Amino acid sequence: MSSHFKVGEHVRRNLEAGHVSGVIETIHYRDFTRKGCTRHCSADDPQYEIKSDKSDHVAMHKGASLQRVDP
Repeated sequence: MSSHFKVGEHVRRNLEAGHVSGVIETIHYRDFTRKGCTRHCSADDPQYEIKSDKSDHVAMHKGASLQRVDP
């Protein structure tokens, strides 16, 4: 089970190109479809919608790939 985060928390993810940070906007606890792809999640393993700090891009990630960023 991954760490659970809250809406409004600032998080980052380590990508090949470096760290990407943003704020959690929505948390999904049930499977859903976004842009034609089904995203699998549950109460124990939710998916997080994260809005980038540098752009309006919104990405979906599981909690295991995220780290909290201290304010």
